[in-house]
Amino acid sequence: MLTDDVKLISVDDHVIEPRHVWEKYLPAKYREAGPRVVRPDNGPDEFWEWEGRRYPVQLQGSPTTRIFRDEGGSDRDFRSNSYDDMIPACYDVDERVKAMDVDGVQASLCFPQWPRFAGTRFLEATDWDLAAACVSAWNDWMLDEWCASYPDRFIPMSIIPLWDPVAAAAEMRRCAAKGSRTITMIENPTTLGLPSWWTDHWDPVFAAAEETGLVLSTHIGTGGKLFSPSTESTEAVQISLCGVNSMGAMVDLMYSGLLNRHPGVKVALSEGGAGWIPYMVERTQFTWERTRVGDVDKSISPVELYERHFWACFISDDIALELRDKIGMDKLMWEADFPHNDCNYPHTREMLAKQMADIPDADCKKIAETNARNLYNFHA
Repeated sequence: MLTDDVKLISVDDHVIEPRHVWEKYLPAKYREAGPRVVRPDNGPDEFWEWEGRRYPVQLQGSPTTRIFRDEGGSDRDFRSNSYDDMIPACYDVDERVKAMDVDGVQASLCFPQWPRFAGTRFLEATDWDLAAACVSAWNDWMLDEWCASYPDRFIPMSIIPLWDPVAAAAEMRRCAAKGSRTITMIENPTTLGLPSWWTDHWDPVFAAAEETGLVLSTHIGTGGKLFSPSTESTEAVQISLCGVNSMGAMVDLMYSGLLNRHPGVKVALSEGGAGWIPYMVERTQFTWERTRVGDVDKSISPVELYERHFWACFISDDIALELRDKIGMDKLMWEADFPHNDCNYPHTREMLAKQMADIPDADCKKIAETNARNLYNFHA
């Protein structure tokens, strides 16, 4: 069972960037052109404005992290349209820690929101120097303000300039020196118009990850879309199938050769669940042993690559808990997904305790706390 001494660590939460991030952390010469929040005509909606484009301040939060308008959470009110439509814990670090205390969560890894979960928003840039400065500014805010305010409560995360792997490697080294423990990494480069894992394009990034120990936290949807069987499939279908994205990311990396060249890289599959892992590893191994198609590297098996490189997490996944020994007791972690719709705030600890009621205490502690501490080298 989940005992009271276990300090929950969520390896997948999100932060709504405060209005001041780029106005405060960009170099002076870029501040006027940098992202800023505007409220046109003093209306009810707010937008991030950047390079002449406007993006709604949106959050598909849960009923307990949203403040609904007249629509009561449906239609136009399904997503927030301003900071007024969400609880302050979404964007205020002091309020976030108070919410974590209420929720029984000790520490959290926070993915970006407006830059998208892996900073892919900045791939839309027309001014690449400004975009690179925006990446560094987000990192400085996350490391020097958000995480530094409560160093025992937040695992430091960074984003990278995905369009330039050499610059990305340099930014990784800079952030690692400032205390970062992980970067948020895309799950599929090709859907973003970038070179695939099968090229040597990403070697500087993976080499920097090995050198610095930064974990590649690979969140579902960071390739720009979730798997959808048809054009008529609703968002509920895509969310139900989000594990398919993580399956694709893992198997493509396994076969690509990139991990063979970089044996020290650690990959965390974020928000894709974990109950599917034993089957997918078995199936990939079966195919690897039998395939006569393509140029497949036979020097190291998928089973070995999984054991060496991959970790996973879950919000609610009874199958993963049942199969925890097959997944690997050192490989499975837990996530809250605050403040998104899947989160159980303010009953997170209570809900997890129910899931783990029949799990041995030592296994619960590994899954809910120590696996995350060990992977992210977070012992605050």
